[in-house]
Amino acid sequence: MENPPRVRIMIIDDHPVVRAGLASMLSTQPGIDVVASASSGVEGLALLDKITPDVILMDLRMPGMSGLEAIRAINARPDAPRILVLTSFDTDEDIYQTAGAGAHGYVLKDAPQELLLHAIHSVHANKRYFPADIAARLTERMARSNLTPREHQVLQLVAKGLTNKDIGRVFGISDKTARNHVNSIIEKLNVSDRTEAATIGMRQGLISLMD
Repeated sequence: MENPPRVRIMIIDDHPVVRAGLASMLSTQPGIDVVASASSGVEGLALLDKITPDVILMDLRMPGMSGLEAIRAINARPDAPRILVLTSFDTDEDIYQTAGAGAHGYVLKDAPQELLLHAIHSVHANKRYFPADIAARLTERMARSNLTPREHQVLQLVAKGLTNKDIGRVFGISDKTARNHVNSIIEKLNVSDRTEAATIGMRQGLISLMD
């Protein structure tokens, strides 16, 4: 019986300790070769001109080019490797955006080693791997109507405590138009009022008070 094909792994993560730990752990696993590691999306893309991994383990939060941007750039290449997101972040919006960008799986960094290995082999076998809880949240997020770019901006200001009048002044629109935007947001997020909309928006990663 032939041995299954070996899985060539590239790690893209800006934390050197994480890269070293993953490389050390994966290198002890039968059938897995860590062929490259990169500290940024830009570095990872450059390495793809020289090295052809089967699966990329991709962090999301990195300086410069984010993991999401790197996923899109990699998937624009011919014969792109499979991409498994490995991150500490699991907001609904993170999950939704990475799946939409073409990631083939999503695993949290605190997941058991056995789960990560299973995810790697599943993704390598041309399957998608989203654990049940993450898959359920992805399905729910996809079922919701997306907010328009302006509604994202309005929700950001709602979260900061601005009134409809304040929002109208910011965008140069009438109080009524601002109120219509807020009502549309409330309806799309299936919440009861603007306070709950802001809370849900932050919880799901749609907005951030840091913006």
